[in-house]
Amino acid sequence: MRKKSTRKNSMNKSRTVIKLLLIFVIPIAILQQGCSTAHRAIKAPLKDEGADYLFEKLKQSEIHFSNLSAKFSAEYTVDKKKTSLSGQLRIKHDSIIWISISPLLGIEMARVELTNDSAKYINRIESRYFVRDFAYINDLLNNTLDFDMVQAFLLGNDFSFYENGKFRASIDNSNYKLTTAERHKLKKYLRNNEAVGNIPLQHIWLDPSNFKITLVLVKELENDNRKFEANYAGFQQISGQLFPTELSFFIETGNKKVTIKLSYSRIVIDQQQSFPFRIPENYKPIQEIVNPAN
Repeated sequence: MRKKSTRKNSMNKSRTVIKLLLIFVIPIAILQQGCSTAHRAIKAPLKDEGADYLFEKLKQSEIHFSNLSAKFSAEYTVDKKKTSLSGQLRIKHDSIIWISISPLLGIEMARVELTNDSAKYINRIESRYFVRDFAYINDLLNNTLDFDMVQAFLLGNDFSFYENGKFRASIDNSNYKLTTAERHKLKKYLRNNEAVGNIPLQHIWLDPSNFKITLVLVKELENDNRKFEANYAGFQQISGQLFPTELSFFIETGNKKVTIKLSYSRIVIDQQQSFPFRIPENYKPIQEIVNPAN
């Protein structure tokens, strides 16, 4: 009787183990099959059309507007030292970027105006100002930057006036990925006093469900210590367009690391906006600006 009981208990344990294995193994197998199917589904368009397919979808999904405004809160961190700010952002497409900056729950402390030719800044706390061109800003940051790039980074769009060719398409962690070693600015958008610039190694990740940019990485080919990374999340429908409301930027320059986190709210598209920027007569010019990443 004991042998039968022991054999029966052993069989029951074996069945229990088998059931437990099935409980865990079957869902995993189904999940793996689903992931494999999803991978094949997003890979299929790349076989025939490659990077051209992704680029067309990327351009179709971009934010299009004539005027745009938004409230924002921001957290700026340099070497673990955090500063919290809030403010307003206004953009006239391809023309003006206007930013009013305030301490949290405070009055305006600074105002910035960027155009294709200039960068202006008012410091209301110290009654100071500066007016420079982008060449000065690039020398300050030791980087290549222009109005089009700043506008694109603030919106999660691709650069408008740069070459679209020479991209390689791939799939990375269930996302589309576009990679290029160089992008030159289109000559028809260059001014007489503007050098022909290029973007170093650039990676763009796209969400396959909506082709919105979720991550951009730009870094120098010969210097891993210099890079710029932009992340986009919290997409919301605004006037029929998907708009990222949570943005984070990571800038690494030599030994310094800068992180900027932005959160947008009250986004309004295509309503007439004003861009007031007047330098009071008693304000004194700022002769030099210290690079925050140095």
